[in-house]
Amino acid sequence: MNNRMIAYIIGRILLTEAALLVLPLLVALLYGESPVPFLVPILLLALCGGAMGRKKPKSTALYARDGLAVVALAWICMSLFGALPFVLSGDIPNYVDAFFETVSGFTTTGSSILTEVESLSRGGLFWRSFTHWVGGMGVLVFVMAILPMNDGHGMHLMRAEVPGPTVGKLVSRMSDTAKILYSIYLVMTVVEIVLLLAGGMPLYDAAIHAFGTAGTGGFSCRNLSVGAYDSVYFDVVIGTFMLLFGVNFNLYYFLLIRRFRDVLHSEELRAYLLIVAASVLAIAVNISHLYQSFAASLRYAFFQVSSIITTTGYATTDFNTWPAFSKTILVILMFVGACAGSTGGGMKVARIVILAKTSFCDMRRMLHPNAVATVRFEGKPIGEKNIRSVHLFLTVYLIVFTISCLLLSLEEMDLVTTFTAVAACMNNIGPGLEAVGPVGNFSAFSPWAKVLLSFDMLVGRLEIFPMLLLFAPSIWKRKLTVRQGGRF
Repeated sequence: MNNRMIAYIIGRILLTEAALLVLPLLVALLYGESPVPFLVPILLLALCGGAMGRKKPKSTALYARDGLAVVALAWICMSLFGALPFVLSGDIPNYVDAFFETVSGFTTTGSSILTEVESLSRGGLFWRSFTHWVGGMGVLVFVMAILPMNDGHGMHLMRAEVPGPTVGKLVSRMSDTAKILYSIYLVMTVVEIVLLLAGGMPLYDAAIHAFGTAGTGGFSCRNLSVGAYDSVYFDVVIGTFMLLFGVNFNLYYFLLIRRFRDVLHSEELRAYLLIVAASVLAIAVNISHLYQSFAASLRYAFFQVSSIITTTGYATTDFNTWPAFSKTILVILMFVGACAGSTGGGMKVARIVILAKTSFCDMRRMLHPNAVATVRFEGKPIGEKNIRSVHLFLTVYLIVFTISCLLLSLEEMDLVTTFTAVAACMNNIGPGLEAVGPVGNFSAFSPWAKVLLSFDMLVGRLEIFPMLLLFAPSIWKRKLTVRQGGRF
């Protein structure tokens, strides 16, 4: 482990967070609020970040395990410091609650301990939703986009942070790839803000909901979420953009360079859209008796399916009151999630497709032992290494999920609340069912349970391994290895 290089990168990340806090500071000043809740964390971050990231170490070599450690530690540190504005402003006086809310923001989960949000300070609400936007594309990806970094190092960081089975470069330089991704991300966010403004939504509200949509996070500045506006136009705009942000961002780059065939032939995209269409239609039929027209049931089904499969978590109705069939579909969508390389959470459509194909392939081998069966995805054969990594992810995912459910059951909540609370946090959804449903929250859980669920949120956002490997003693050992860059 190159501990000095790890400390240097985390120091630069803390300095970046200090710069990001300037924006909510300006919002607080604009609304006549005290700047202290943001000035104090900015100073602390500047001091800590400056001390750690002031001088680049002589050996800058960074390898796979270093990348995993950097990503996990960076997200934890940013959440620890990011909780301070809520505590100092009095918006969330309890630090554990503030930490839970901040982790939920950066991981784009959207789960909340707040029973009422409209009384929070404007600066606090803005920071709460802005964490979605920062965490959506990835903290380390953002740092790579604005700070110079060796591309060899950047690849390990991006692989550890960007969700999905595989990560590749769009262009030859990883830093340029990060800039392209964030440019597309920024433009789409601005377009959504403009469309919401065109529908009559105030600028502040439009920015808050665009941040939540872009990061597929779901924090709102209204107690009733998007449902507070009761607008078909807003439902369509936000619902559509949730689906768009759930698409692999590489496809948007292909559109820009006119590689239309790659987009049209994307197997994951087709599966994603098919799952959405089938779910919307099935739920709309199932809930049609609850609304005045089938068009209304389609409207609510479309928004909630878009919100859940992309793991955004916005709500326009209390789907906790829907029939069991519709709620079961939504719970399944929690686990499916959005596309790899998007801002959405969950297991990812790509993994679901690969798991389905390998299962059929294995059954075919059972019937025809001598048959040569090759699993293909996106028109290319999948290597055994990639297939093993998908199965490993699923295995570890189920182990962590089961242990989390078992531990959370000590809270003595009902089974549905316990199960969907873990599912909502680990898949970065936001709301679950029953006590943690769209009109509920996580405030009833004890402090240790909130820490556990915060861990689940980080595990889900970072795709398990960076967080778990922090607990492996071997990752911190310095091994004597001959490398070009130095000695470890």
